[in-house]
Amino acid sequence: MMEVIICKYAGFCFGVERAMKLTMSTLENNTDAKISTFGPLIHNPQVVKMLETKGVTEIRSIDDASGTDILIMPSHGAPKDLFQKCRDKNIRITDATCPFVRDVQNKVKDFISKKLQVVIIGDAAHTEIKGVVSWADNDCIVIGSEEDIEKYDFSGKEVGIVSQTTNNEDYFEKLANAIVRRAKKAVVQNTICSATHNRQESAIALAKETECMVIIGGKNSANTKRLYQLCKEANPRSYHIETADELKREWFAGAKKAGLTAGASTPAWIISSIAEKIKNF
Repeated sequence: MMEVIICKYAGFCFGVERAMKLTMSTLENNTDAKISTFGPLIHNPQVVKMLETKGVTEIRSIDDASGTDILIMPSHGAPKDLFQKCRDKNIRITDATCPFVRDVQNKVKDFISKKLQVVIIGDAAHTEIKGVVSWADNDCIVIGSEEDIEKYDFSGKEVGIVSQTTNNEDYFEKLANAIVRRAKKAVVQNTICSATHNRQESAIALAKETECMVIIGGKNSANTKRLYQLCKEANPRSYHIETADELKREWFAGAKKAGLTAGASTPAWIISSIAEKIKNF
């Protein structure tokens, strides 16, 4: 039987666990209400489908909220103006924004009040960053690569730098330092959540110790995709999947020990089902 070692830091992080508890509590206490989430509550398709079976609908715009009594803001945050729009339409809010994401939003608000040019290091297309940009009143620069830095003239500027919560530490420091060297003044706030750092470090260590590595999580999950990249660098026999159905026996040919980790939005029941299937290869 295959030995399967599961990372200490695998599966739901604090922010996702909190979002799920808030959502389930909202459902239990409002049985007659129409409840929606703004986009997916978390970046895991299987959890989103489970919530759908409980009557939770997903909307992408306030214009789609007709009949909605309660709107749940997702763990990765929501645009600033959405809160006022809900109040205008008498839609109650359950704010499941991760406290670490809320901290980023508050920091960019503080930078704006201090007349600093807000710089966010992260993926401009990610929903967390789209939300943070709105909390900076859309007056900010998003940097996702060294090439992006070259597009802007930071000389003479006073900047405030924050990070997407799921960034890799080395990646953030490298880009932040490059901006600091160019700017007149820079205030740097490392807003990467501790869970992300611990998850990445433990995954890399396990990838090096095992013959093959499986990374579980939504294909739309930024932190899971980053985990996969880091594990792949440490161990070429690394594979990113969402469910047990995607596993292939040939991945484990000749192996006696497999490592398993999961993104922050992956529930324990998915991790367990995959671990059991691998053990029987």
